[in-house]
This record gives sequence, C-alpha cells and structure tokens, in this order.
Amino acid sequence: MPLTAESVVTAMARPEGRKAMLLVMDGLGGYRTVERGSELTEASTPNLDRLAAEGSLGLHDPVARGITPGSGAGHLGLFGYDPLEYEIGRGALSAAGIGFQLEPGDVAARVNFCTLAADGTIADRRAGRLPTEEAASISELLSREIHLDGAELFIKPEREHRGLLVLRGQGLDPTVADTDPQREGVPPAEPRPLTPDSKRTADLVASVLDQARSLLAGRDRGNFLLLRGFDTHKELPSFPERYKLRALAVAAYPMYLGISRLLSFDTHKVDGAAPEEVEAVERLLPDFDFVFMHVKKTDSAGEDGDFDRKVAAIEEVDALVPRILDAGVEVLAVTGDHSTPAQMAAHSWHPVPVLLWGGTAAADGLAKFDEVSCARGSLGRFEAKHLLPQLLAAADRLAKYGA
Repeated sequence: MPLTAESVVTAMARPEGRKAMLLVMDGLGGYRTVERGSELTEASTPNLDRLAAEGSLGLHDPVARGITPGSGAGHLGLFGYDPLEYEIGRGALSAAGIGFQLEPGDVAARVNFCTLAADGTIADRRAGRLPTEEAASISELLSREIHLDGAELFIKPEREHRGLLVLRGQGLDPTVADTDPQREGVPPAEPRPLTPDSKRTADLVASVLDQARSLLAGRDRGNFLLLRGFDTHKELPSFPERYKLRALAVAAYPMYLGISRLLSFDTHKVDGAAPEEVEAVERLLPDFDFVFMHVKKTDSAGEDGDFDRKVAAIEEVDALVPRILDAGVEVLAVTGDHSTPAQMAAHSWHPVPVLLWGGTAAADGLAKFDEVSCARGSLGRFEAKHLLPQLLAAADRLAKYGA
C-alpha cells in the first residue's frame, strides 16, 4: 500500500510530548473590504496578538481552495482526516451529538425548524433561533402525530432551532437531496432521490414534510422543517489510536461533541459558552494529552450578519487565553473550521486564519492575529488536514521519519 502524508503522520505519532490544544472558533474567518477590516482585524485581541508575535501564523483551506465547507468537513480536516476521503453527513453528526444510537440501515438528517411565509417561501431558516424547549415541543408533536407506512420516525431536538430526523425500516437509502436551499425568500426544495435505490426514502421524507406542514400550520414561527445532510450509521478511525493521544473534546453544541464521539474522543458538554468551557479545561486537562475546545458564538453571529457581535465573541475568547495557558496547555493552535463573514451571513470559501504557539513553533514576530498577518506567516497557506501534524510536531509528538 503506498505511503501517504496521513499514513506517515499516524505511523510517526508517539504518546510522549507536551500537552496540546486545538481551539476552534467556529466560523472565525472573514475578509477585509475597502470600508473596514475583517471581524478579527477589528477585534481587540491583546492576548492572541502576543501569541501571534511569539508563534507562527498561516491560513488554511478547510477542503480545497474555493470550496465552501460544512462544519463536518471543516472539523474532519482539522482533526487530520481528509474530508474528501472521510465524508459524513450532518444527520449522523447530529445523532451522535445527542446520543441517539443509529442502527445499520437507519437514515438520519439534520433538521432546521424554520418559518415559512404565507406564500410558502422561507422567511427565516432558523425560526428566530427557536429556544430548545420550543423545538422539543414541536419534535414531540410531530413524532406523535406523523404516521408512515412501513417505517418508524424519530424527531428529536438538538439545540435551539436544530433537530434530528431519523427513519428506521427496511430498504432505506440516504442518497436523498437536501430540502434546505440554505437561503431565504425561496421555497424549500423537494426531497429528491439521487439514486433509484433512494426513491422510497425520498417518498417517506415527502410524506413527513406534507404531514408536518399541516400539523404546524397555525404556528407563527417554527412552522416547517428544512432537512440536510442525509446519512446513515458510520464507523470512523479512532483519533486517540491514530495519534496515540488521550483526547478530550469540550463543547456546548451537540454536533461538535458528536463528531468527537464518532472519532472516539472523551467528551464533556457544557451548558454555557466559552467561560464554562475554559472552566472544564482547567479541571479536566491533567488527565489528557490533547483537548479540542469549540466556540460557537463566532459562527452564530456571522450567520446572523452581525459584525459587531462576532467581534465581541472573538474578544470574549481572547480574554480567556491566559486562563487556557495557565491550565497547562503548552502548545496551542487557534483557528476556525471555516470562515463565516458577517457580510455574507453564511459559510464562505475564504481561507481561515491559523495561529500555532508554543513548543517548537517558530516566532514570526507579526503584530496581529488576523487574516492580513496570517497571509504573511511562516506556516503559509495549506489544506486544513495539514494543521494537526504541525501541532503535534510542535508538541514533540511525532518521531523522526526515515534513516
């Protein structure tokens, strides 16, 4: 079997070395316009700027240049898994995130509880970021009242406007097109079969949506479902085994715990946000070699088109950096899984800033952690799957290759 960069890294991984952390500010990247800088440029980040001067900067492309990634693909790349080889749908991630055990043959999809206008077009893809309790009530109603011929239906809340839909029965196939067009002002798409084998599954999904439309018709918000990321039960190579690490994931949102569980991380869920996550890191880090910490607020603000709120979210994380280092993190990588510029209010193709600090990371001496400085950094521009090897190398966790 021919050697690849990925197989060499996993073969060279060793259990000794410094404690390392991957801090992911979801949707961190943005871009400069003629009117102003990106959110990261405009944010006051004295702690991250100090680490930028002491460490190495660069930019990563989550999948490849010009490709806008989903969060699953973005995180797989950051964990060292080529997202073009290891593909997983949001449905499977949502199931793992809430602890729903998919059985072989199940079909799962990520749900957005949305609001349709009177003309049937999408008025709000996120139904005003519906509270989790309200999403739970909708899920319970639909699970109780929707009836299908020859299949079981499960609808579960995830967090806020997000949920999980699972079909269970014989002969199901996940190759169904998303019904979420991922923009507003247009009607939801039809659940179209992408192969002949998935026609029955698409018909079942269409029946679910028809019944849901009637059941939710009287609601002012959260009156329909958008579905994407159809998938089934997946087995992925273990992250701790590949990299010889005791690995911990700390997050508030279920999906990011889900992808971590599928990769065999230990996981810790918090109910709050970044400050509570840092508290968990302070408490749990002594028992682990590697910790992944996920921050959601940056992405939520970007998706809402709220530039100032995204700036504030970045500044909140910056203020926590001294505590992260004091907790015992010796090598730190700070980045995002993709860019979510507030100008676009959506994921984008723009490269994502990277900061690598500690251990044997070089000191670039650049004054600011932002896209402009990162474009000048010694790490250069690379695909996201190459970040983890550099983080492990800086932590002295990769052995020498060859004679």
